[in-house]
Amino acid sequence: MLHKLLPVLLLFFVGAAAASDDFDETKAMTLFAFDDVSIPHSQNLHLEMRQPQRHADNPVVERGAPGTPDAHGVQFYGSIIKEDGKYRLWYVAFDDQEESKAPSARWRAAYAESPDGLRWTKPSLGLVEFNGNKDNNLVDVGDAWGFVNLKVIKDAADPDPTRRYKMTTHVYFRHNTRLGTLLPFVSADGLTWKPVEDVKPVKGELKKADLLLPGVHIEPCGGLYQWDGLYVLNGQNALPGTHHYQGRVVRTYRSADFSNWSATSGIAFVRPQQHEYLGAGRSREGEQNHEGIAVWNRSNVLLGITGRWHGAAEWRDVTIDLGFVLSNDGLNFREPQHDWTFLERGKDGQWDQGGLLQGQGFENIGDLTFIYYGAWDPRHWQDKPERGGIGIATLPRDRFGDLRVDTSGEGPGDYQLPTVTAEFVTGPLEVSTPHFFINADGLSSTAQLQVELLDHLERPIAAYSGKNAALVTQSGFQTPIVWQSTEPLPERVRLRVRFEGQDRTRIRFSALYLQP
Repeated sequence: MLHKLLPVLLLFFVGAAAASDDFDETKAMTLFAFDDVSIPHSQNLHLEMRQPQRHADNPVVERGAPGTPDAHGVQFYGSIIKEDGKYRLWYVAFDDQEESKAPSARWRAAYAESPDGLRWTKPSLGLVEFNGNKDNNLVDVGDAWGFVNLKVIKDAADPDPTRRYKMTTHVYFRHNTRLGTLLPFVSADGLTWKPVEDVKPVKGELKKADLLLPGVHIEPCGGLYQWDGLYVLNGQNALPGTHHYQGRVVRTYRSADFSNWSATSGIAFVRPQQHEYLGAGRSREGEQNHEGIAVWNRSNVLLGITGRWHGAAEWRDVTIDLGFVLSNDGLNFREPQHDWTFLERGKDGQWDQGGLLQGQGFENIGDLTFIYYGAWDPRHWQDKPERGGIGIATLPRDRFGDLRVDTSGEGPGDYQLPTVTAEFVTGPLEVSTPHFFINADGLSSTAQLQVELLDHLERPIAAYSGKNAALVTQSGFQTPIVWQSTEPLPERVRLRVRFEGQDRTRIRFSALYLQP
């Protein structure tokens, strides 16, 4: 299930890497504390998930001045990519020129950039005419398409430089009513785009004859990622699959070339309450998903933020929070903690009141993980209020959740042990001689992580276990694990990590990295 990594030396220097020397965790293999596929075996440990904190400068991207393309709304159904030391952001802009506009024509793709992920500017791109001039931050998509949702990835492996950037969008088509569908775009620079097919909009919408997906309603751009040679997108859909679920579930489509998309789809995530179908005409009600899953591709695992829709019979009672999910196969997502809220909507009167939106923006910057999100209050959308903005929620770097010692089995008595063993064992890892690093807090000379290497049948490898095991006593986001041996390893190994010392209850294990 895991990646083969290039051979490297197995002799490490003691001490955590300085912040300036941090490696990019997205290029490593990560075993997160909450990933029960990568870490399937444990005893006397419990999981504590962490909720992020809102940044004091929120919203970091606000609506524009009257008469600008995003005067009415900044909707972060978008993406952020770090490239050449700069952060690049694509989002959906709503103008305030309501009169004489087709319904979709006011929804456009816009661009911002930042040197640090916190301070954002909207550069004048000079590409698209708006209000009689091109002094704006609209990207060129070739025509007057109406975008509700978009996701952007950079595909460095594509040999065609004109297709280096790829974007999926949610546009509309008409069939008795106005329905959502997919339209993909490609670009050489992320600013000037063209559809993958030679199609033209009609009043900002797609003709039914030009559909790439079946003619059903799908809002297809919750997330876009590459997995096992395929491009995969997900979004929300409330129509029956092989089972009949209540309301919006997360549905996936896939493509080998980004132009031809599967007619078949998969159900990627369903909340437990959705197994009880409430009946026709009640798709707004009940606990549901909202707008798919925004994905952080961490090489061997996908982390995802999804909308937690709290439905009701009337719009005035509908609200949305954000949830947290993960996937090890690129197809099926699960919650690490049952029905848990990752980030709650803002209180009434705050910029993010009523409902939150998940954008595909995740960045490790310094000692923090930035999770970018948007806002939309579903309770008032029919009144057409000004909407949106982009905010940041932060966690300590890569610390979404922790394994901690559970002492409930300790104590006096005939059936209790005075001190229990607290440990976990990973799944088999296909490696040769990798670099291992620990992301943990609370470590010291009296709170240690003992790390042993086992073969895939869980037999200790003598040179890396027992008296030769590594001891990690220093906290940090990327603390190296140090063995003295350089003996070769079998093709597949496991790690056994024990929590030791009189202060072991202070340890918070967040992740383990295998850096090529």
